[in-house]
Amino acid sequence: MIPWLEADDPFPPIAKALKRPNGLLAAGADLGVERLLDAYRRGIFPWYGEGEPILWWSPDPRMVLVPAELKISRSLAKTLRNKAYEVRFDTAFRRVMQACAEPRDGQAGTWITAEMIEAYCRLHDAGWAHSVETWIDGELAGGLYGVAIGRMFYGESMFTRVRDASKIALVHLVQLLERMQFQLIDCQMATAHLASLGAREMPRAGFSRQVAELVHYGVPSGPWRAAESS
Repeated sequence: MIPWLEADDPFPPIAKALKRPNGLLAAGADLGVERLLDAYRRGIFPWYGEGEPILWWSPDPRMVLVPAELKISRSLAKTLRNKAYEVRFDTAFRRVMQACAEPRDGQAGTWITAEMIEAYCRLHDAGWAHSVETWIDGELAGGLYGVAIGRMFYGESMFTRVRDASKIALVHLVQLLERMQFQLIDCQMATAHLASLGAREMPRAGFSRQVAELVHYGVPSGPWRAAESS
């Protein structure tokens, strides 16, 4: 059994998360800005489907990407050199979330519900959530969004409408995070796609220790629209 959280209830220790399903920790509470920030600072994230209660997770192991370990394939490197695109930060956050929520092949639904979109847009308005967007010929071709606290970035979802568009956004995100001295990108769950980009699994205990250190760096929140990509 997992605890049901009322509005003011604290999260249980992440060590109490279930092994099956991996990482399920609690249910209930809300998606307010302060609740979400408290969750991310503890290595916890919400993930649930339409019609379900809010579910909170902290899986073990955790999929992470160290910025310096990003792998760029030869074909992607060629695409990056061609520069037939523009990368922007925080200019279309809601549109990126909506695109990430669109149905995908082999998926019956999405966990990015209307409630989640509104919650993360509030987090974006407060300066904590960010989007990275790849634009081609004036159209939004791909991108990703996530949450930045201190020197820790929590990746949430990505989408692509043109080949490599989401990967272009990821490369420019990593370049920006390296300049800002971020040290870790949370990718949540392991996938072959993330592994091909250099992500790897980390035991939850080690992940938690790093998060506890990185979130306390005094990196200011706020929009990244003026960020220069390279």
